[in-house]
Amino acid sequence: MTQAGYPDSYYVATANGLEEHPELTEDLQADVCVIGGGFTGLSAALNLAERGYKVVLLEAERIGFGASGRNGGLIGSGQRKDVLEMEQAFGLETSRKFWDFAEDAKAEIRERVAKHDIKCDLQRGQLVGIHKKSYIGWAKELSDVLAERYDYPNTHALSQEEARALVNTPTFVEGFLDDDAAHLHPLNFALGLARAARQAGVQIFENSRVTGYTRTDPALVSTAKGTVKASFIVLGCNGYLDKLERKVAGKIMPINNFMIATEPLGEERAKSVISKRLGVHDSRFVVNYFRMSEDHRLLFGGGENYRPSFPKDILNFVRPYMLKLFPQLSDVKVDYAWGGTLSVTVNRLPHLGRLEPNLFFGHGFSGHGVSTSVFAGKIMAEAIAGTAERFDVFSSLPIHTFPGGTMLRYPGMVLGMLFFSMKDKL
Repeated sequence: MTQAGYPDSYYVATANGLEEHPELTEDLQADVCVIGGGFTGLSAALNLAERGYKVVLLEAERIGFGASGRNGGLIGSGQRKDVLEMEQAFGLETSRKFWDFAEDAKAEIRERVAKHDIKCDLQRGQLVGIHKKSYIGWAKELSDVLAERYDYPNTHALSQEEARALVNTPTFVEGFLDDDAAHLHPLNFALGLARAARQAGVQIFENSRVTGYTRTDPALVSTAKGTVKASFIVLGCNGYLDKLERKVAGKIMPINNFMIATEPLGEERAKSVISKRLGVHDSRFVVNYFRMSEDHRLLFGGGENYRPSFPKDILNFVRPYMLKLFPQLSDVKVDYAWGGTLSVTVNRLPHLGRLEPNLFFGHGFSGHGVSTSVFAGKIMAEAIAGTAERFDVFSSLPIHTFPGGTMLRYPGMVLGMLFFSMKDKL
């Protein structure tokens, strides 16, 4: 670990100011206590403070310490399930609502970056690389449906030649290009949200792990050295929720994803790999995701595990995934390797709700969390302020408990993921 508690990642090495916030060592009162200093908690805190609420945010480690500061930085359109799947599961009307929510989520990120002058290398454009011949045709079908039923003309189905002209890998047989999806430096975005929240009046405390809270009105939130009495609590813990709130912990499965960052390739070689500044992921269930950094490094995510610990050698765990897609990079040095913990739900849709009239939670973003978590924080703030329409739509989603709950979910998850990873290879 480096930089006072942060992992040794490319994002930490290129962070725009890792300001330290104090530990909570006193007893405070607030309108809202937000637990978790990632995208969900920061967004909720900022939106509430802008509405005039007195907000205290408690982070167990450092701002952006978890998935928010470690992820691939991709900002996709729609939900984790595409609209074809959403329509099949819920019908066109509901699918359209969730599509519009996702558009609002993308807009929220763009607006926050502009309003607060957040230097996070926000770039438009994202490509899905189709890796199986049996998936050919999906890109055109989805693009046509989005244009015809969702008023979204920004996607294009690409031939094999067109896809490979953008991303030089032998593995893509087709492509799906979304001109309005995006990508960014996630840790710098989180740090920017924290600065904006602090300027709006939010009191932020780091190294202040919550040990428990009361289910009362007001509630009392406790840490090792202090307390916060608050009218509302917002849980933004995602994959780190674990034992803090067992009533919903069984609805999510923490999983670990891993990333590497190569040495700088130089502009010319970088463009020979990805010809434009696109965020990219493939169509595998256990997805590979990658993009070029501002300084021409390949940032590549591949592989995952379903246990509490990371592999001992993350670099050599991820590198084979990269070389399978880009064998031409076999001579390239890897400068950084790191992992992060996120959470998924059974149906890969976000889980938002309230456990008490004054106790809100949002988690389970299932690999689609950059935009969805920011939006979750915003609509929880709306609900606390008395406008719960959008929050109620999300909270109505049927999210099943993992078989075996928190005790036995891991064995089932491993078997399930092994099944899907085998399908990826067929």
